[in-house]
Amino acid sequence: MSRSTAYWFGALLLLLPVSPALAQNVGACRAGTNFERWLTQFKQDAVKAGVSQRAIAEASPQLVFDQGTVNRDRGQRVFGQIFTTFSDRMAAAYRVQGGQQKIKQYAAAFSRAEREYGVPPAVIAAFWALETDFGKNSGKLPILKSLATLAYDCRRPERFHEELIAALKIIDRGDLSLDEMIGSWAGELGQTQFLPKHYYDYAVDYDGDGRRDMIRSVPDVIGSTAHYIAAGLKWRRGEPWLQEIRVPSNLPWDQTDLSVKHPRAKWAQWGVTYPDGRPLPNDNMPASVLLPMGKDGPAFMAYANFGAYTEWNNSLIYSTTAAYLATRIAGAPPMRRPQMRIAQLSFNEIKELQQLLVRAGFDVGKVDGILGQQSRIAIKTMQAKLGLPADAWPTAELLARLRSERVEPHPQARRF
Repeated sequence: MSRSTAYWFGALLLLLPVSPALAQNVGACRAGTNFERWLTQFKQDAVKAGVSQRAIAEASPQLVFDQGTVNRDRGQRVFGQIFTTFSDRMAAAYRVQGGQQKIKQYAAAFSRAEREYGVPPAVIAAFWALETDFGKNSGKLPILKSLATLAYDCRRPERFHEELIAALKIIDRGDLSLDEMIGSWAGELGQTQFLPKHYYDYAVDYDGDGRRDMIRSVPDVIGSTAHYIAAGLKWRRGEPWLQEIRVPSNLPWDQTDLSVKHPRAKWAQWGVTYPDGRPLPNDNMPASVLLPMGKDGPAFMAYANFGAYTEWNNSLIYSTTAAYLATRIAGAPPMRRPQMRIAQLSFNEIKELQQLLVRAGFDVGKVDGILGQQSRIAIKTMQAKLGLPADAWPTAELLARLRSERVEPHPQARRF
């Protein structure tokens, strides 16, 4: 599920003005096919996919091209990447308290969802809080207009072609009317911001009114979110997702990565404890050590269920914040603060670092100034090569070394 919700982008993304050169020729990749011709073909595709002519006719007034959607899509730029700053804002006390209050207020629905799907109430409440502040910021735009535009646009047409068909199926099924298809500019719906395909596949009727209404029905929101987390994101019933830990100064830093798992007993042998010094369980439960800000920042033990968070949103800062907020709603204390200020490279410096890593033979994904998992793996490998603590945190020292030294391609770089 893509989490490009109106609220999420309001917190993370700066919508910059788009130059005319960037905004024009949106359909150029379609070899001259204009929007009207594309729409005719799309309607034929929708009928083949099982959408009724009635639903297509009803939706037609909103199946139009919207340049504003393209401008928003082109103008995304991440400006916040310090985990503590982001989590302080997004996992604030009022969201912790709000989540706990919602769990009490809708105890029956949360209890049913946990019984049927195995997803703890705090996990559902945390996503609900982050996505829309419990339904307060679900978006105000007609999503069919956005989806039609993004399906015609050349950046991700296949994906949004399917999302637009799913949106029409939601209308066909009777869950929402055309006028109720209101959400974010990127086409997401409801209080936990489902893309239409996930809405169609995973939304459930928890209030018994015959409709799957994730816009107005809180029981439907709770049940549908639990269903998606369990069935779509493969949540493991009864297992933890994230716990804060304390790491020793001599921990093998190259082992601290979501791709590396060891039994908790092994981490305990290396000196990892709970924040108050209590020992970890001496068992074989596999877990990773997650350092969202490197060796000097907060440290967490991430379990298999943390994968549900990275699938919900592949931004590490978002997924870690969502998982941390869920632990707080479930009763965990606030995380320890770093003992020193942790420097953060600027957007342009991270982009330069990515370029230098690509030159050294690494696959960092997109060279976009965003610290994604592929970039972190490349940083970790390069840190090890240069004899630096391999904690995957991009530092000024690493950038300076790469600028000044001619680094030969690492023999294992391209396998990443």
